[in-house]
Amino acid sequence: MDNLSDTLKKLKITAVDKTEDSLEGCLDCLLQALAQNNTETSEKIQASGILQLFASLLTPQSSCKAKVANIIAEVAKNEFMRIPCVDAGLISPLVQLLNSKDQEVLLQTGRALGNICYDSHSLQAQLINMGVIPTLVKLLGIHCQNAALTEMCLVAFGNLAELESSKEQFASTNIAEELVKLFKKQIEHDKREMIFEVLAPLAENDAIKLQLVEAGLVECLLEIVQQKVDSDKEDDITELKTGSDLMVLLLLGDESMQKLFEGGKGSVFQRVLSWIPSNNHQLQLAGALAIANFARNDGNCIHMVDNGIVEKLMDLLDRHVEDGNVTVQHAALSALRNLAIPVINKAKMLSAGVTEAVLKFLKSEMPPVQFKLLGTLRMLIDAQEAAEQLGKNVKLVERLVEWCEAKDHAGVMGESNRLLSALIRHSKSKDVIKTIVQSGGIKHLVTMATSEHVIMQNEALVALALIAALELGTAEKDLESAKLVQILHRLLADERSAPEIKYNSMVLICALMGSECLHKEVQDLAFLDVVSKLRSHENKSVAQQASLTEQRLTVES
Repeated sequence: MDNLSDTLKKLKITAVDKTEDSLEGCLDCLLQALAQNNTETSEKIQASGILQLFASLLTPQSSCKAKVANIIAEVAKNEFMRIPCVDAGLISPLVQLLNSKDQEVLLQTGRALGNICYDSHSLQAQLINMGVIPTLVKLLGIHCQNAALTEMCLVAFGNLAELESSKEQFASTNIAEELVKLFKKQIEHDKREMIFEVLAPLAENDAIKLQLVEAGLVECLLEIVQQKVDSDKEDDITELKTGSDLMVLLLLGDESMQKLFEGGKGSVFQRVLSWIPSNNHQLQLAGALAIANFARNDGNCIHMVDNGIVEKLMDLLDRHVEDGNVTVQHAALSALRNLAIPVINKAKMLSAGVTEAVLKFLKSEMPPVQFKLLGTLRMLIDAQEAAEQLGKNVKLVERLVEWCEAKDHAGVMGESNRLLSALIRHSKSKDVIKTIVQSGGIKHLVTMATSEHVIMQNEALVALALIAALELGTAEKDLESAKLVQILHRLLADERSAPEIKYNSMVLICALMGSECLHKEVQDLAFLDVVSKLRSHENKSVAQQASLTEQRLTVES
């Protein structure tokens, strides 16, 4: 290593004098030393102060710039050398060298920048601000025959694409076209995998999604699926998953999704449909998720339901009832939930037997499946008959009451409460109310009236008003022990309560007067004071209801 100290001293002198032959010799010695013991050599380089001189050797005119960039790339493999490289002002001259025509210079420069900025978002952001993205995309197009340079560009894209600030710059280049062109040429699994790693973060951006679709990525992905679907080789299974996942991601953009739907006649849409009945779980999953993504507007939903998609999804669910694949269950239920949103689809889906198919998953212990099951049922029960039929299903109501206490899963808890309320609001049925009372559901509806979401508060108050109007005698004990009257007093006294909450709380107070014990609670809490103040409320409906409630309270007192 004494030779190294001599080399570093000599390099200091020759770097200033720019004596080319001895400079080249010193740089070669350094590279050799780094190859033998990178860490120790890097420490000596840092201690020698030589890094500060490297910036002057990275000019476009310098004959040894490729070797200097190579040395920087090697030392920057060590984390402790990265900040010293930045402090020595090496980033700016390296970025300038990306405009070189020399492929070796480009390769070593790319490596040096990649290693210096490795794992540092702030340095990567600095590179983005210096405009490296358009430069690298151009390089990929020019040097696509050079495997090492292509790989360098892909690694750089993979790192930069993780940053949100890069997406806009990528979208303004022809990256989509270049990557798809490159992808089509690749046969090796590892190379394709590298391109996938760049495509996935880029495809999170809607503008780039559309560019990738227009560049023909979808056709490449469909081809991969076709080639790999029957293979049991690990690489092929990985590629099938990556390809079909990416396909689903492309459908998350509204424009890219609509372009591929093509009014339900698109070849891509048709191909995705054929995945659902396949025997491959990954394809079933991707197919169901794709349908859920296509089902993001009413026109698509109506077309798909009219063309038999519901039956395909129900068949798929049927294959996964016993010990089924949870991700497939979740995806198929997501698709059914989205398809049930347009009013015109609800009756068709009910008569196709969707509720029966969905109820088979009531025993599921998986919160994601429970959540989608609840959402699907809630979307379907706008019709009085369906709400009544489900609301009298004791097994369902008991499970809902159980899930209303799922404190670890806020989504499941919220959806269970909303479904309980919806069963009452849409059925307006005494039998449904009795079933819910007997199953212990009342206290949950009262708690729901205190939710932080106005829509849920409102749904609870309307359901409670129907209970009070139709079945007060059955429910009064539960309403009393859930402290409903005190909660209503709080909602009316709270200035932050929304107008519709105040309005529905007063409607409910009037409905509760038919119960002796609840009437007494209303009198004890001096509701008149709170209600009379609301007569001057800026919302006309609230003010009117306040007058009516005040009269009712006065007469009844």
